[in-house]
Order: sequence, then structure tokens, then C-alpha cells
Amino acid sequence: MALTKIGKEGITGVSNSADATFLTATSGEGVTLAGTLAVTGVHTVGTNAVATSEGGAATTSVVQGLAKVWADVAAGGASLPDSFNCSSIDDDGTGEYGLNIASDMGSTSYSVHTSITYNNNGSNSLRALTAESKAAGAVEIDACYSSGDGVAVPYDIETDASVVIHGDLA
Repeated sequence: MALTKIGKEGITGVSNSADATFLTATSGEGVTLAGTLAVTGVHTVGTNAVATSEGGAATTSVVQGLAKVWADVAAGGASLPDSFNCSSIDDDGTGEYGLNIASDMGSTSYSVHTSITYNNNGSNSLRALTAESKAAGAVEIDACYSSGDGVAVPYDIETDASVVIHGDLA
């Protein structure tokens, strides 16, 4: 089978497209490409797209492995300098924030990962950012520190924090 080059002018070297040969494959046939494939423009990856590990021993679902939400939360907690799939963040009181998800998660069975940068400035207290509760369209996060006697004390985020969510979209 020969491949035919199709340029912006049409099919190269063919005046009648009925004379051209195109490469097609059914889902049962599959196609293996050697070398580098340059893809430009917008392309849809199906939910069954699989990536092979560097060593070739394992595969992972591309769609399942992607973060569905991430947010860089600014000092003070009331703004998002950068984010993906977040519509806004609410300041719900000292150390309490509501991260609103633009395209809802499929359920509340998703994983929330948080981190916070903290310059202790001589303080020995541990700072934490945690997920308090989850809904399909929002996650409530709390910033707190240990008072030294085991009590969690809420505080407003003093430095950048981040939230990443993995799971299934609705």
C-alpha cells in the first residue's frame, strides 16, 4: 500500500482524488509507527489511550492519570494566581477556604492533595493545609498549625499553597 501526501493545495501529484491511496486502519488492525510522530492542532485522545513506561514493563491509562483540578492559592487564600478547572476560591473565615470546581467531579470519591510553603520565622509549629470536606463541585480546605499542646489552630495562608485533585470528572 502506498501513502499519499495531502498538502494544503490538495493531493500532491494527483489530479483526480479517486486515483489516490489513503492509509486507513480499523480498530482491530491497529497501527504501529516508528520514529517521531509530529502532531499539530487539536486532537482527541480516547478514554482508552495508554502510555507505556520507559522500561516497557507497565502501562497506564493516560486519561485516568491526569490531574482533573489544580490550583495555586495565593498568600491570604482569597485568590488563585493560576489554576486549572477552578472557577473561584471563597474565603470562608480564618483558615477556611472553598475551592470551586468548574467542571464537576463524578462523585465525592476523588483524591485531594495539598501542600503549603511555610517560612517558620523562628516558630516551631507545624503548618498544614487539609481537605475538610468534598462535594462534586467544590472542596473545602483548611489551613492550621499546631499550638504545641496538640490543638489545631486555624490561620490565614501566609505563603503560596497548592491543591491537586485526581479522580473522575462527571
